[in-house]
Parts: sequence; structure tokens; C-alpha cells
Amino acid sequence: MVRITALDPNGRAKRAGVQAGDTLVSINGNEIADVLDYRFYLAESCVTLSLLRGDKPFSLTIHKGVYDDVGLEFETPLMDKKHACANRCIFCFIDQLPKGLRPSLYFKDDDSRLSFLHGNYITLTNMREADIDRIIKMHISPVNVSIHTTDPQLRCEMMKNKRAGEVLAYLDKMAKAGIRLCGQIVLCRGINDGEALKRSMQDLARLHPAMSSVSIVPAGLTRFRDGLFPLTPFTKEECRAVIAEVNAFGDKCEKELGSRIFCCADEFYLKGELPLPDEDYYGDYEQIENGVGLLRSLMAEFGREMEYIDDYIPANGIQNRRISIATGKAAAPTLQALSDTLMRRVNSLSVTVHEIENKFFGPEITVSGLLTGHDVAKQLCGKALGDELLIPAAMLRAEGDLFLCGMSPEELSERLQVPIRAVKNDGAELLAAMLGVECPY
Repeated sequence: MVRITALDPNGRAKRAGVQAGDTLVSINGNEIADVLDYRFYLAESCVTLSLLRGDKPFSLTIHKGVYDDVGLEFETPLMDKKHACANRCIFCFIDQLPKGLRPSLYFKDDDSRLSFLHGNYITLTNMREADIDRIIKMHISPVNVSIHTTDPQLRCEMMKNKRAGEVLAYLDKMAKAGIRLCGQIVLCRGINDGEALKRSMQDLARLHPAMSSVSIVPAGLTRFRDGLFPLTPFTKEECRAVIAEVNAFGDKCEKELGSRIFCCADEFYLKGELPLPDEDYYGDYEQIENGVGLLRSLMAEFGREMEYIDDYIPANGIQNRRISIATGKAAAPTLQALSDTLMRRVNSLSVTVHEIENKFFGPEITVSGLLTGHDVAKQLCGKALGDELLIPAAMLRAEGDLFLCGMSPEELSERLQVPIRAVKNDGAELLAAMLGVECPY
């Protein structure tokens, strides 16, 4: 049962007599507990809603298009509380956060519904057979799973959860039912690499084609690890060895199964000082949200847009535009290369790329998305930044209004005395932002 908080004034439910404050009990006799139940059972051309008004039950029938909504609104998008993580993973990034950041950053979610709705990765440890049966019944796909290792005992040790090993059986059950799976392995030096990684890749490859892709990502280590499990970063040589091992196995999978399946995150290549693979290597960029192919995708998109640069440049040309870009260590060389390409084509444009060191979390954290506004402000204060400062949109939360430290883009703009523009990881948007024009597409 879920409480209705508001209604679309033009929706079918409003016209049928449903009121804010009513409780939705079931649809066509199926009990409604959350958004997945609601969406699944609402997908009929004729739905009978069973409701409560106070303690008085009533029902009504609505005719509609199969996939049309009826206009009900609920207290939260999930129509339920988020499911919190029950693990204490040895590499957990949230455990490495200091006090004083935005409160929402400290919540550890492990919610299968968010996996389906927003692409979040889940560990399966707070799920039961009934949850897996519901996924299969509703054919919720893909399901994104943080696997880390297929060794049951090692997984329990890494996640500090006695169920971590036994729930690996859910992967087989979902795969046999045709549920597409995307996996993630956070690699910890000396823990789940080497032979453990080899075993994990072999086990997961057996689940293909259901297991469509697996990203291999290095554990993010901040300077706030006092009292936590002792982890150390991979060296340059070790990064190269991981890449060689993953690519060798991926080549074998591609030959035998028609899919590479396993790819290393960009960070391994950057730390190993190796060039990124070509665009074909990444296929459909299925793991781009895990940093797999993020930079290659940006480079490829930017390169394609450069072929149509005349569509971007206004009739009066670009008039002596000077801008700066603030970014993390990982992306700085790529953005510098793209800037150089554009400046060679547009002589009246000057772009300066500023590599921002992550003083807050420490030097091992090199991605732009974990830079604070305060680090940007301190390292750019007093510098001539030109007409505009571009920052990756990943530095801000989804609403685009706050950095990790709670500073707003407006506050940063005031401190640096320059307009600020947040730019998504998109080649066309980046090109347009550099030129100071609207994207033509």
C-alpha cells in the first residue's frame, strides 16, 4: 500500500474521483508496494484500482492506453524508502569521506529498483529469492551488479557480509531467465586481482550472453583511510599487467563468444601511461558510466563535430575569445589535446587548460567528478581566466547546483570573478562551449 500525495489535474485518476491522501492498495488485484509494482501492473488497457480513503475501501476502473499513466503522484519516486547497503566493503568510498560534506553523500544505497531506474550498481546481499523472482516475472533488465569476485569466501571477506558469497547464485538464476546483467569489479591490489581476477572472469564469461559486460575499475583511495582496511594503489607496472590480463581474456571472449565482455576503466590506462584503445574496442560504450571509454567517447565525438565546425561558427566569426577549462588530472591531457586541435582551426580562440590537483581527497583521486569547488577556487584564485571558465558537469550533483563541498557554481564564479559554465561529457556540447555558441544540434 502506498499513499497518494497529489494528482495530475488532467489525469484519468483525478477525473475518476481519486483524491490526494487516498491509499493505493492494489491494481487488478496485485498489491502495490513500490514503483516497480506500480509501473508493471499499470501496463494494461483496463485497470481496476483498489484504494482506501481513511479506513474505507473503494475501487474504480480506468480505461486507457496500455502504457499511459493515470496521473498519480507519490511521496517519493520509489514510492518507498531507499534500501540501504548492508555491507562494509573494504574499499567503500563513502567510508573514506570526511565529515562536513553534503548529508546525502553519506547514504549507502543498495537498491535493485535504482539499478533498473537509474543504472545504479547493487551487490544483491539485501535481496531474497522473492526479489529475484519479481525481477524475472517483470523482466527487469538490465540489472547492474557489483560483483568484485566470484570466489564466495573472498567476496564475504571483501564485503564483510556473510551472505555475499551465497547470493552469487542469483546471477545464474537471472541469467537462465534471460535477464541481461552488467557487472563491475572494483579491483583491490593484492586482494581480488591476479588469480582471483582470472577466476572471476572465467566464471562470469560462462554467463554470456546474459552477462553482457563487466568493467574492471581500480579502488578509489582517499587520504581519509585511517582505521580502515589497509589498501595501496596499483603501480604503473601493475596497471599495465592488469590491462594485459584483462585484454588477453577479452580477446579470447571476442573470438569464442563474439563479445569482449571485459574492459578496464580509463584510469588503469592513465595510471599505466598507456594510450587508450580505439573506439571500436568499446562497442556500444555499455560501461561508460563506470569510466570505461569515457575519454575515448569524448575524443571521438569531438573529432566528428570538428568536421562540421562551420555549422558552429557564426557569420561574424569568433571574436578574440579567451577561456579557461578546469579539470582533474585524469582528463587534463585529453582536454589539452582537444583544445589544441580547435585553436589550430580557430586562430582567434585561446583556451587554457588548468589541471586541478585533488588536495581535498588526496593525489590518488584524479577524476574531475570528485573535485571540490574549494580546490578549484584555491588553485585558480588570482589567475587570468579569460571570458569564461568551463568545468565538467560531473563536478556538480545531478541538479547542477552544488559541488561536493557544498559550494555553488555562483559562489565559485564570484570568488574567481569569471562566468562559469558546466559542460557535459559530450563532444558537441564541449565544442560549442569552447566557442561560446549554442550547440546547433
